[in-house]
Amino acid sequence: MKVSDFVLQRLREWGVEHVFAYAGDGINGLLAAWGRADNKPVFVQARHEEMAAFEAVGYAKFSGRVGVCAATSGPGAIHLLNGLYDAKLDHVPVVAIVGQTNRSAMGGSYQQEVDLLSLYKDVASEFCEMVTVPEQLPNVLDRAMRTAATRRTVTAVIIPADVQELDYSPPEHAFKMVPSSLGVADFAPVPAAAEITRAAELLNKGEKVAVLIGQGARGARAEVEQLADLLGAGVAKALLGKDALPDDLPYVTGAIGLLGTRPSYELMRDCDTLLVVGSSFPYTQFLPELDQARAVQIDIDPSMVGLRYPFEVNLVGDARETLRALLPQLKRKKHGTWREKIEKDTTRWWEVMERRAAVPADPINPEYVVHALDPLLPEDVILAADSGSAANWYARHLRMRGSMRGSLSGTLATMGPGVPYAIGAKFAHPERPALAIVGDGAMQMNGMAELITAAKYWRDWRDPRLIVAVLNNQDLNQVTWEMRAMSGAPQFLPSQAIPDVPYADFARSIGLDGVRVQEPGAVEAAWRQALGADRPFVIDFRTDPAVPPIPPHATLDQIEAAALAVFKGDPDRSDMIRQGFKAKVQEMLPGHRTKGSGGHKGRSAT
Repeated sequence: MKVSDFVLQRLREWGVEHVFAYAGDGINGLLAAWGRADNKPVFVQARHEEMAAFEAVGYAKFSGRVGVCAATSGPGAIHLLNGLYDAKLDHVPVVAIVGQTNRSAMGGSYQQEVDLLSLYKDVASEFCEMVTVPEQLPNVLDRAMRTAATRRTVTAVIIPADVQELDYSPPEHAFKMVPSSLGVADFAPVPAAAEITRAAELLNKGEKVAVLIGQGARGARAEVEQLADLLGAGVAKALLGKDALPDDLPYVTGAIGLLGTRPSYELMRDCDTLLVVGSSFPYTQFLPELDQARAVQIDIDPSMVGLRYPFEVNLVGDARETLRALLPQLKRKKHGTWREKIEKDTTRWWEVMERRAAVPADPINPEYVVHALDPLLPEDVILAADSGSAANWYARHLRMRGSMRGSLSGTLATMGPGVPYAIGAKFAHPERPALAIVGDGAMQMNGMAELITAAKYWRDWRDPRLIVAVLNNQDLNQVTWEMRAMSGAPQFLPSQAIPDVPYADFARSIGLDGVRVQEPGAVEAAWRQALGADRPFVIDFRTDPAVPPIPPHATLDQIEAAALAVFKGDPDRSDMIRQGFKAKVQEMLPGHRTKGSGGHKGRSAT
């Protein structure tokens, strides 16, 4: 058995079923071992190493298991970095296995020689090691897997090409040999009883309790629901925790932050007590004023408590087990005016979203595209959104229910993970439909090539449905609006305008299916066609770039900056004024629903 054979055997023993990768001579030994191992674990061939890393992230996010990616030395290892940083910043367990030039060539400025230990020392700061002799295995692989799983982070194993070809010999019972073992025991730490009591006393004194949950609360859905009922609280969700609690609960106010909802903004603005569970939401300006609310935080990572807000009680522990210890000490509060206001505001918000989706646009309102999808979603769908304006509509118009899952690049907010996330999800759950909502910028950057990966593998999935919805407005729209609102700068067409591409035609050319939609009346039919397809399906929606992603609390400064962009000669200024006014006015209308279908030209928004 060679070192490369042992690497794959050890991965199998860890339960790894897929490795997302791209070939190169720096991992030739591993590739040969894959041939000898009958392709187990399965080598999933991405179009680019960055996509392999994103697919490993998507796999890990939606499976709850460690994602594994592999790449060659030099450029291959470098290409992995963006996806690996996405994993690190979103606290996702991913192990990277990368090649290196032969040991005899190191230090000789050899072809593709890069100091990978230095390059990876930040992204894989918890564990990064180079294997130079066979006896280092299995300890290095075991620590990489265990550290990634328990600390929810990125680890890296670097294996020089010549080491891959060596005969494997295990560590001996001898001096300076390090044996190892497999597996991670389940554990769920709980804070000390006295700290639980302090938190309960603080929460019991509150009259207007707000709860903010993140992805760390995903396993504590029942406990969060019980707590919200006991305390008469409203619950807002950080975007990475969008699927942690259903949106059909009347007190769930939806996303928080720049992409969030007005009810979540007002929940934080008006509360006197705050409980944060499993979230490191970074934007302090969307939390209560610093002297406004007494606050408690629950987080499993001691390095992440006490951030963002002056918490009085920081509970370090597993969300579910900590809440289970806390709940018996909470006193039931009457559901009075505070809870009634939360539920009323949330109901009205969804009516506002319906009206905003009904605003006519040229050719199609992107809000209507996503709003029309909401009632059609299968209750077991896995959703991915890309960075950009698409994330706004994902955050605001899609309501989680049933066993739906969803994610995006939350902290790095990188472009391009939408399609590879969905592909990773299909390998994690081949029996479930997956759907990615992406902008045309992200689709041109990464998504189109990764459709080839979907074409290569979709027949292996029990449910073949992988839907990619492209919001095609020929504009890098999020940056355009940021220029207007934050800098008061007009749209700079050489940087913002991008070509129109026939995305659906490309999908059909490689054996997939798709359709271009250019008028609102065809939107719902296209969604139904895609959801009923027998293979991956691309919908090319021609959307209006002038529909503004207005924040939940649009400030006077932002309005003034946008106006300044108009006066400076923004090429899209007339449409920007028209769409911005029509969208914002929906929030000021009485709380009634618009009759009829949304988004059609000529239909009154009121």
